[in-house]
Amino acid sequence: MPPTLLSRPSQLTLSRRLPFTSRLARSSVLTSPSFSCSSRTPLQKSYRKAYSSSSPPSSRFGPSYLSEDIRQHQARKMAPQLDGYFEQVDSLSDHFIERLRQAVAIPSISSEAARRPDVVRMGHFLADELKKLGASVELRELGPQPGTDLTLPPCVLARYGNDKNKRTILVYGHYDVQPAEKSDGWDTEPFELTVKEDGRMLGRGSTDDKGPVLGWLNAIEAHQKAGIDFPVNLLMCFEGMEEYGSEGLDDLINEEGKKYFADADAVCISDNYWLGTEKPCLTYGLRGCNYYSVEVSGPGADLHSGVFGGTAQEPMTDLVRILASLVDTDGKIQIKGIMEQVAPVTKEEETLYDGIAFTMETLQESLGSKTTIFEDKKATLMARWRYPSLSVHGVEGAFSAPGAKTVIPAKVIGKFSIRTVPDMDIDKTNEAVYKHVNDFFKTLNSKNTMKVYAQHTGKWWVASPNHWNFSAAAKATERVWGVKPDFTREGGSIPVTLTFEQATGKNVLLLPMGSSTDGAHSINEKLDKKNYIEGIKLLGAYLHYVAEEPTNE
Repeated sequence: MPPTLLSRPSQLTLSRRLPFTSRLARSSVLTSPSFSCSSRTPLQKSYRKAYSSSSPPSSRFGPSYLSEDIRQHQARKMAPQLDGYFEQVDSLSDHFIERLRQAVAIPSISSEAARRPDVVRMGHFLADELKKLGASVELRELGPQPGTDLTLPPCVLARYGNDKNKRTILVYGHYDVQPAEKSDGWDTEPFELTVKEDGRMLGRGSTDDKGPVLGWLNAIEAHQKAGIDFPVNLLMCFEGMEEYGSEGLDDLINEEGKKYFADADAVCISDNYWLGTEKPCLTYGLRGCNYYSVEVSGPGADLHSGVFGGTAQEPMTDLVRILASLVDTDGKIQIKGIMEQVAPVTKEEETLYDGIAFTMETLQESLGSKTTIFEDKKATLMARWRYPSLSVHGVEGAFSAPGAKTVIPAKVIGKFSIRTVPDMDIDKTNEAVYKHVNDFFKTLNSKNTMKVYAQHTGKWWVASPNHWNFSAAAKATERVWGVKPDFTREGGSIPVTLTFEQATGKNVLLLPMGSSTDGAHSINEKLDKKNYIEGIKLLGAYLHYVAEEPTNE
């Protein structure tokens, strides 16, 4: 996943009201007992040592990268059927890595027209693998891609199990990936899965999102080969356009919400990441994203600065000044009417952040620098999760190639976005942006022409982590990783989360497999072997716990 909507352009506006109140979003969600952080148990203290070189050799309880405490914890007699499942996952680990290798080898880049056949091939690969496992599969065609002569890749809909006495869980993932070339700076060939001695598995799509998608297939196979009854009916929805706006998917989900997905009891999405590298998490909230363009034009054609410099008002000069007026160096949004919409911080929320497993060092490692705005964890997490942010992304129409070119562009388009949070309204936010930009442009007394507009918008999402879906996932996480998960929100946007919630009326859970340093969308994208194999265990364990978890609705 791309954790950000900058990498997930959407042509759809999600402006419908969420089926829960603002008070829940800003009060009860944040004061839930689920968030309390007790003192570390001996098992939790051992977690930091779980992957050290001093870990004992592999035993019947698990591979060598797990500590003895965690292996013993996984072998607890609660849900004893998981013992055989975990052992089977370990014994099939090479096979599961090979399956990921085959998937990574398909360059399913949805944003490149030339790669569209590869995207379709990846969809058929998934369908074939599912059929081999006994699932019923449909390759649902989504029609032509708007504005092109391309056909959208099919959405893979599948069902495994149809037992009316079992719960039905709907899972989502995507099989398309971001562009990648070795020349971008990769240490390895991006479409050849490379497993390093330290357990890093490098390859485009390894963590976003082919590893998690295959995790569900691997869970089915491990149950079959272990001779363990699959605990739920599993509905699967895997798309091939997530990295290019999920075109056509919202219509499909809304159409099938009360049809193909009608018997779903809950939804699980594995397309996000741990907050850090040491502790797993469950995610219950995402920021939304409004993406804007500011277009400034003047001359009828590009001009030579030696001939026309100093004689004409230049669009680039106006645009730079407009963009600079939006946000300051410390990220404070300068647009009136934005921060006024944000839900106030409650006293209960003030205590939430201290217990979250997150360090500034981890953030700086991800940044590759120490250029953080804040020096402490709490302020950083609040800025990332519960406050809006404004980012300037680029300029279209300007010279950007290496070297020097003395051109005055005739028209330039600046791109920026605002990450939205409770209780921000899409229309009010748009109005505030338009007013600020138009008023500021008037102060320039420019003869150039300017217009500002929203390219696409997506609403924020917050779910209740007190739901039995989250309770089951928390128990499964503790069973596999030997530690209670953090409950987190994320700064990025996954618009399909809200679509599934509204179309099905069911609770949606984000259950990550990868960690914060996986580098999704970046060079050297990777998924650690331990996260992949233990992640497969987690997905299976979640299904066992969610099959039995008492409802609290």
